[in-house]
Amino acid sequence: MANAAVHAAANAARRTVLLVEDSAGDILLILQALADNRRDVLLKIAVDGEQALQMLSDPDFQPAFIILDLNIPKIPGNIVLERRRSAGTPIIVFSSCGDEGEIARALRLGAREYVQKPADLDAYSEVVRGMFEKWAAPA
Repeated sequence: MANAAVHAAANAARRTVLLVEDSAGDILLILQALADNRRDVLLKIAVDGEQALQMLSDPDFQPAFIILDLNIPKIPGNIVLERRRSAGTPIIVFSSCGDEGEIARALRLGAREYVQKPADLDAYSEVVRGMFEKWAAPA
C-alpha cells in the first residue's frame, strides 16, 4: 500500500502533456527527445482530433499543455483549436507546414505558439526540448 502512495505522489508531481499526432514516426521522435533530455513528463497521446477532444472533455484531465499537429484524421487540428480556444490550456501547434497563412490562422484560432517540425533529427530533438522547457516547467 505504501508503494501505491509513493507511486501516486510521483505521478502527481509529473507534468502531463497531451500530444495529438497521428504519425508513429513523429511520436517516436518526440518520445526519444524526451528520453534524451530526461524530461519527467507523462505524455498522453491522441492519434486523431476526435480522440483528443474526447480526452479533453474529461474534467479530471488537465494537461500542462497540448502539442497539436494540424493534419490529423477525423477532426482536423484547426477544428480542435476552434473548439478548445477558451479552455485555457496552452496549445502549441507542431506541424510540418510552414505556410504563413496556416500559421496566422492557427494563432488566430488560439494557438499560443506555432512550431514548424524540422527535417533534421538533431534540430527536431532540440525543438522538442525547447517546447518542453518552455511549456512544461514546474508550476
